[in-house]
Amino acid sequence: SASGEGLDVFAAIVSGGTSVLLGASGAGKSTLANTLLGRDVMEVQAARDVDGKGRHTTTTRNLLVLPSGGVLIDTPGLRGVGLWDAETGVGQVFSEIEELAEQCRFHDCGHRSEPGCAVLAAIEDGSLPERRLDSFRKLLRENQRIVAKTDARVRSEILREWKRKGAEGRAAMDAKRGRVR
Repeated sequence: SASGEGLDVFAAIVSGGTSVLLGASGAGKSTLANTLLGRDVMEVQAARDVDGKGRHTTTTRNLLVLPSGGVLIDTPGLRGVGLWDAETGVGQVFSEIEELAEQCRFHDCGHRSEPGCAVLAAIEDGSLPERRLDSFRKLLRENQRIVAKTDARVRSEILREWKRKGAEGRAAMDAKRGRVR
């Protein structure tokens, strides 16, 4: 909003339907809404001088009709945004990784060091950025933790995996130190 950079593109995107502004308190959602509206409809406050962070001002959801067409919903700030059982969505967002995984030598490939891993081969040849795989793994881990909060079977599987890895680590240390169990 301050520089106007990219506003024409953003305005074109939101002009086609209903859009929602989500973000932390003081992120500038209402300021952006005012900019798109071309007038000050939403109350805003200046950022704090001490740390440059915005201030929580909006307390209700507001449906705003944009002059370029479409509507915009301005929402109060959120404390946090997270996943809720989003495994299917993660697979859709990272569809290229899912497609590559179908070509892996092993159907249960973890894409870490397995021979014949198509995902690792794509990283090696540069057709898949490693950062993309890291994001994919991170979202799957986060989703697994969320699902485990409500699913005892998933919690049990996670605990079993932790125990297995712990045992492997202890066995490796014992072997390194020449101890036999």
